[in-house]
Parts: sequence; structure tokens; C-alpha cells
Amino acid sequence: MSDRFFSSQPITGDHATLDGSEAHHLLHVMRAKVGERVTLFDGSGAEFDAEVEKCGRSEVALAVLARREVDRELPFELVVGVSLPKGDRQKWLVEKLTELGVTELVPLETERGVAQPTASALERLGRGVIEAAKQCGRNRLMRVAKPQAFGEWVLAEGVGEGLLRLVAHPAGESIGEFDLSGSTRVHLSIGPEGGFTDAEVAAADDAGWRSVALGPRILRVETAAVALSAVVAQRARS
Repeated sequence: MSDRFFSSQPITGDHATLDGSEAHHLLHVMRAKVGERVTLFDGSGAEFDAEVEKCGRSEVALAVLARREVDRELPFELVVGVSLPKGDRQKWLVEKLTELGVTELVPLETERGVAQPTASALERLGRGVIEAAKQCGRNRLMRVAKPQAFGEWVLAEGVGEGLLRLVAHPAGESIGEFDLSGSTRVHLSIGPEGGFTDAEVAAADDAGWRSVALGPRILRVETAAVALSAVVAQRARS
């Protein structure tokens, strides 16, 4: 059994316990038995070889056999501020950003936003991060920040060596015009279905953000966020 499971509690000793949805998956979906081995991670950056010791009704006790530091993160901070799309498209967005190695997702409150980042929605996004991290092998979880008003977001952390801030806009420069090789922090802004308003674009420009275009076609929110994140992740590596 090679499946990965997330421990919500830090793994610091020779034993670990899974409960909640992770225990349910291991017990009732994978039908684990005593002696079977799994991989655990706790968001610290390490992963652990573990063996099932005891199967309860709603929790699983495991012996921790080995700890490995396995770094699958980007070599720089990538933060994506995005006006969330509706419904299941949020889940797809979180899944793909997690796979791409995004450090943090910031739900933006914009003038034309169509989905309210409620507490329950943020909780669902957090669960989606865990599921995606289990699948793609990340040992650190992408953070889901508290919602932030766009006007506050564009003014935050406006200076700093190695910081590049890009806002997606059809009238912006081509992504090929930007030198990303020296960036240690990259912040991206993706607007709602109707795009950022002229006032929002002007606010970003006044705060020192640079506009970047993603081609001649109008992309959906989640497509734009994933496309720009993927290009930045790849180019900043080189």
C-alpha cells in the first residue's frame, strides 16, 4: 500500500494517530489491516514511513518507522490572489495551484466578484488542498489566507528585494517581457469573470504592480490563475 495520508497533528515521535476523514479513508476505503504500510505527512516538509498497529472504529494507530526530508517545493514564494469562481471550479482551482507548488492562495474581494469567500467555502478549500497534496506528493500544504479586499491586497508588501507583482489584464505586457530569474517572491493577481474594473487596475498600477497579458483570448478565472502560475513557476526556475 503506497497511499499518502495527512496527519493534522505534528509527528514528533515513534507513533502517530489518524482520525476523521483520513482514518475513514484508510479504514473503509483502503480497508487497511494491521501490518500494512503507508506514507504519512504532517505539513512540516517531511514524510514518514509508517505501519498500521491498530484499527479502531474511527481512528488508526500507526508506528512511525522512518522520517525523510523530501523537498518538492518551488525555490521561491509564489502567492496567488484571485477572485474566486463559483462552485466546483473553486475545487479545481485549488487542486491545480497545489500541484503547481503555489505557496499561498489569497481569496480577493473585488467589485465584480461572483463568489463570496465564506468560512464554509474556505474550509472546503482547505480540505481540497490536503487532497491535492496527498496526490501530488507535496509535504507542505498550500496556505489558504483570509479573504482580502483588493485595495488592501495591492498595497501590501509593496517593496522588497526580489519581489515581482503581476496583475493579469488583457492590455498588459507579454509574460515573455518579464525577467523572472532573480525573483524570490512573486505575487499574482487574477480578477473575476468580468475582469478588474478600471479603478482596480489603476490602483494596482499606482501601487507598482505590472500588468501582464495571457494571450488574445479571454480566459476563465481558474484557467488564467493556473496558466499564469504555471508559466511563472517554470520560468522562475530557469
